[in-house]
Amino acid sequence: MEAFTGTRPVSQPVDLPSLQAWLAAHVDGFTGPLSIEQFKGGQSNPTYLLTTPDAKYVLRSKPAPVAKLLPSAHAIEREFQVMHALAGTAVPVPAMRALCEDESVIGRAFFVMEFMPGRVLWDQSLPGMSNAERAAHYDEMNRVIAALHLVDFQAAGLEGYGKPGNYFERQIGRWSKQYLASVTEPNPAMDALLAWLPAHIPASARDEREVSVVHGDYRLDNLVFHPTEPRVIAVLDWELSTLGHPLADFSYHCMSWHIQTSGAARGLGGKDIAALGIPTERDYVRRYCERTGRPDVDAVMADWNFYLAYNLFRIAAIVQGIAKRVEDGTASSAQARETAASAQPLSQLAWRFAQKA
Repeated sequence: MEAFTGTRPVSQPVDLPSLQAWLAAHVDGFTGPLSIEQFKGGQSNPTYLLTTPDAKYVLRSKPAPVAKLLPSAHAIEREFQVMHALAGTAVPVPAMRALCEDESVIGRAFFVMEFMPGRVLWDQSLPGMSNAERAAHYDEMNRVIAALHLVDFQAAGLEGYGKPGNYFERQIGRWSKQYLASVTEPNPAMDALLAWLPAHIPASARDEREVSVVHGDYRLDNLVFHPTEPRVIAVLDWELSTLGHPLADFSYHCMSWHIQTSGAARGLGGKDIAALGIPTERDYVRRYCERTGRPDVDAVMADWNFYLAYNLFRIAAIVQGIAKRVEDGTASSAQARETAASAQPLSQLAWRFAQKA
């Protein structure tokens, strides 16, 4: 996992004098001189560590060149908005420092947030931990996503953060369009899913009472854990967040139980989770149901194959977008080519779940 951790030199030059002048004018307490490194992880929005003699910050930007971005993608303004709104709730987020939508500063929009010193864990099996420690880390992940789905989004000022109704229809349509805009090679499984998904949305997914803030990419390596405790201190990477169906968000998180670790894909598929002290998927779903007030885990699991097929389709479409950026020469991560290769196996797994639904 060394390829995903730590920082490296920036892949595209950043105008440091311009950035430093803007930070001095817009971030309280900022003083230079400024140095910049790029975090290795992350395929979509480049993320940078900013260091000064007195403080560290994180800068997250749209990729460059902006002209090649897919429609509705890389919405860093929305990331800033939702994290700012969630401050003070039970969902741990970094403090937002400033948003810059003026592309003349560094060539693209960006925001600056608090640097959270802690642990980002990339291996789902949590090597080096005891069984009790693994169980505690998984229970904490469960607690945090349940807390997110219980947030009163209207009280948080997020009532306009997403469109009401028809969430799955809109999401399937969105990712179908983005996939078709990113095709680089034939993919029969994705072609089958494009037709199957909108025709097989279950009643539980159409329940208009089911609305919450959804993260959209809630997984182990988008969390910062306390340096020594099994406690999440920050949830990161809110690019895909919106108002939507909480079970879409939670089932995406649970894909880890089915995806095998291969190349850039990191999951628990094929691992002896009982020997590791990691809960079964059903027990993990049950704990989420208890925390969110859902009385019947069986009712949730009845449509689980659809939810998994949908989410695997969605992540395959996202990965296909990375493949397109590799082809265009605009991918933001050194691991982008390896990640892009997973589009086919992810879509094939999605189709297998669809056939079982």
